[in-house]
Amino acid sequence: MDVSLGTVFVSEIMGTAMLLLLGGGVVANVILPKTKGFNSGWIVITFGWGLGVFAGVYAAYKSGAHLNFAVTIGLLANGAAEYAPGVAVTFASTMVYLAGEMVGAFLGAILVFLAYKKHFDEDADPGTKLAVFSTGPAVRNYGWNFVTEVIGTFVLVFIIIAFGKTPSGLGPLAVALLVVGIGLSLGGPTGYAINPNRDLGPRIAHALLPIKGKGSSDWGYAWVPVLGPIVGGAIAGLVATAYVV
Repeated sequence: MDVSLGTVFVSEIMGTAMLLLLGGGVVANVILPKTKGFNSGWIVITFGWGLGVFAGVYAAYKSGAHLNFAVTIGLLANGAAEYAPGVAVTFASTMVYLAGEMVGAFLGAILVFLAYKKHFDEDADPGTKLAVFSTGPAVRNYGWNFVTEVIGTFVLVFIIIAFGKTPSGLGPLAVALLVVGIGLSLGGPTGYAINPNRDLGPRIAHALLPIKGKGSSDWGYAWVPVLGPIVGGAIAGLVATAYVV
């Protein structure tokens, strides 16, 4: 059955919101004061994000479950004819995916805030509260942070294209485990955004929400987790064109 652009838009909203709700939620559970999961560590965060992807792919199956503009760009660079059945690769359809992903990420971040409202009200470093919404570098060096995001996103998009051609074709569990692996192996320097929507939508939410004691949204760094994944996704798509039969 062919999929309409309206269905694509709603599907990507649902899937990306689910991804951000569970992914942002596990970060909140680990780092915000007085939560049940406080200080449970990086491995919990990486598995939480992986399971967020697992749920998001199922929620967005109708659109091919991109959930990530880097994946959309990777498929475009790879020369795909369709993003989903009946959804031709055009400028208009690409923008619908981007819009759905951005709206979903923004809404997912708001839901995390609502779920953890009383914990956001507790005293905590403003940077800790921002970290629930968006990524930040362990060692700030914009050039090398950018390189890290390019590499991590390349791995994600190349493997998706190589084994599935679409995210749902690879299988939700396989994509989830791939994201866990990237987080464990490459997530240390930057927090592995590997998805421009995952970082930008929630960062906007952080800027707009009435979060007690919040500080800057760190817009000076914001370009890194946006452009790095886009470049990494595009390179992955181009490399896969030559490498993947």
